[in-house]
Amino acid sequence: MVGSEESVELVLNRLRRAHGQLAGVIAMIENGRECKDVVTQLAAVSRALDKAGFKIVASGLRECLTETSEGGKAPMTEAELEKLFLALA
Repeated sequence: MVGSEESVELVLNRLRRAHGQLAGVIAMIENGRECKDVVTQLAAVSRALDKAGFKIVASGLRECLTETSEGGKAPMTEAELEKLFLALA
C-alpha cells in the first residue's frame, strides 16, 4: 500500500474497528435483535469501510498519478483514478 506509516496505521485502525463492528452485527443477527438495531450497526460498518477506502485513495493519490508502481506499471490515468473513486461511492 502506498502512503506514510501514519496513513497505513489510520487505515488499519479503521479496518479493525469495522471488523469488530461486523462481528457485532453477526452476533446481533444470531441473537435475533431488532431489524432497526442491526441496520443501524451495519450502516456504521459501511461508513468505517468507506472511510478506510477513501483514506487509502487519498494517501496514495500523488503516487498513483506521478510515480511508476513497484511492478513497473505506468502511473494511473485520470480515468482509472475516477473509476477507483467511484468504486467507493
